[in-house]
Amino acid sequence: MRLHDYPIKQVSISKVKITDRFWAAKIKTNNDITIPYVLKKCEETGRIDNFLRAAGLLKGDQRTLFHFDDSDVYKAIEAAAYSLIHETNDELEKYIDAFVETVGMAQEDDGYIYTNRTINPDNPHVLAGKNRWELVQIVSHELYCIGHLIESAVTYYQTTGKKKFLEIATKSADLLDETFGSSKNESAPGHQEIELALVRLYRTTGNEKYLKLAKFFLDIRGDKNAKGYNDYLIKAKIFSDSTSSTKLEYNQTHKKPIEQDEAVGHAVRATYMYSAMTDIAALTNNKNYFQAGDKIWDNVVSKKLSITGGVGAKTLGEAFGKNYELPNMKVYNETCASIGNVFWNHRLFLSHGDAKYIDVLERVLYNGLISGVSMDGKSFFYPNPLASTGYHSRSPWFKVPCCPTNIARFISSIPSYIYAQGNSTLYVNLFVSSTATVPINKNSILITQETDYPWKGKVEITTKLLNSEEFTIAIRIPGWTQNRPVPSDLYEYVKEIDTEVSLKVNGEPVNIIQKKGFAHIYRKWCDGDRIEFNMPMLIRRVVAHEKVKNNKGRIALERGPIVYCVEWPDNNVEKIFNLFLDDNAELKSEYRNNMLNGIVVITGNIHYLQKSKINNQIEKIETEFLAIPYYAWAHRGKGKMTIWMLRDLKAFGKSLR
Repeated sequence: MRLHDYPIKQVSISKVKITDRFWAAKIKTNNDITIPYVLKKCEETGRIDNFLRAAGLLKGDQRTLFHFDDSDVYKAIEAAAYSLIHETNDELEKYIDAFVETVGMAQEDDGYIYTNRTINPDNPHVLAGKNRWELVQIVSHELYCIGHLIESAVTYYQTTGKKKFLEIATKSADLLDETFGSSKNESAPGHQEIELALVRLYRTTGNEKYLKLAKFFLDIRGDKNAKGYNDYLIKAKIFSDSTSSTKLEYNQTHKKPIEQDEAVGHAVRATYMYSAMTDIAALTNNKNYFQAGDKIWDNVVSKKLSITGGVGAKTLGEAFGKNYELPNMKVYNETCASIGNVFWNHRLFLSHGDAKYIDVLERVLYNGLISGVSMDGKSFFYPNPLASTGYHSRSPWFKVPCCPTNIARFISSIPSYIYAQGNSTLYVNLFVSSTATVPINKNSILITQETDYPWKGKVEITTKLLNSEEFTIAIRIPGWTQNRPVPSDLYEYVKEIDTEVSLKVNGEPVNIIQKKGFAHIYRKWCDGDRIEFNMPMLIRRVVAHEKVKNNKGRIALERGPIVYCVEWPDNNVEKIFNLFLDDNAELKSEYRNNMLNGIVVITGNIHYLQKSKINNQIEKIETEFLAIPYYAWAHRGKGKMTIWMLRDLKAFGKSLR
């Protein structure tokens, strides 16, 4: 296997320090509150006890409800490991070290670790199968759990340099390599994740067998694995129609990955697999994987992406829907799927160097992803609806708490998405006040970014370096500044507005040379050079493609990267879904420091529609309204909310599904 790699590399999280008030505050809440909270929940719910029992340190056969509960602990520990990069915490590090000791004792001699079975091999969970790997392609999640073990161990090793956890993970991976492969066990993983983990382990250890195994787990999908999966579903009476492909699509087993061209099935499984496909494509220069991944991405961005960047429209199966099937009230948009969507788009950027992938990543990040955790860091959304009649609220925990533990580890890793490096080019992908140390050629560059984004569009970047150096700084020009909310025709602005971003270096205007959505500035950079980049922050009206039936005659609002919604506490109307926004209504934005931890709101006079009691005609009553960022909703009690307001009188009275 000839090895290659991404032409662009992310700047390591350890080299980036966030200083701004938006993300720094969220990371601090995550580190100080959310991570201790999810670790405590893992203890209270018996997930830690699973490891203690498997290690023989706690007596009894009591186990938690689900056979895959180990994965939640691994993700919580990975989140804790990431947090140590931001701030040293001796007590937390000792906690992790003690857990690692327990994991080492819980691991069986040959490297197998799956506490549900180890606690009582003669009586495992019914969905784990009587024997190891028996249901691995269906529901056992053995490989899924080992995948999260590996990712957690790699992160802790990269953070602290301690090898014991990594050695435990490597031992498990070696068992997988001995067990799975051509002419061995050829089962495809039932829930993709191990593929991503094995790639990370390969990068950490340099051992190619882990990369080859990751590729095997992708290549083996389809064919006989599809038949075996379908047969199981019929036998278990989960589905009765053996010819229906939708059963196979659930975990993307219906075709080989290189033959797939549409996003289908369980959205978390899918985005994890698409991310792994991109890894394999880059590391092996596999054009078939590149081509398939590009087709699937085009399908998502042009037909299956919610305005918030969420994916996975259907509640049934937590799955992608049909093309243009994008509901609002009954949409699923799982938080974990948003995280997977960020993973995937970031990898596509590293492959292609195109800003359109970061545009999608940013949309997800500021909207559909951070809506998944409350501002106090202690309650969570599993699905993220775009409208609510008042029955939605964040929960302190779930029976399947994949989202709380996943978002805890993700928030800690956000610094790694801001900058990237390709040869002699430094990419500024996200606008976040921060400092980063980046090696360019033989020089070490310290770049400092100052901004009040996402509320203001002004960004200042300064360079600090010992010796002058010729290289390129590439600054992303967001699609929303160019009359393009997404890189497709799925959403568009009602009016195109001629606004231009401005760029100055050391106070002098610079002509923008745009390549793949980035402003490239090539020059001999000196210590103290300063870039000023300014993006007009306008309120924009958004409409969906005409084939998105649920949003016909409706309109949404954006400002910069932020999608807005109207919520019950701010609008004195009986039915919030009857708010009518005329295209010519004057709208204003203002920053309110004392509202929802500081936000920019949108205000104006619009209309409220109701039926006349006299002649049953539609009456338009002028009213004031206020819209808040979507991510901030559901913090003031249960109540009605919607992103999409009425724009056409014909849509009045039609339910917002």
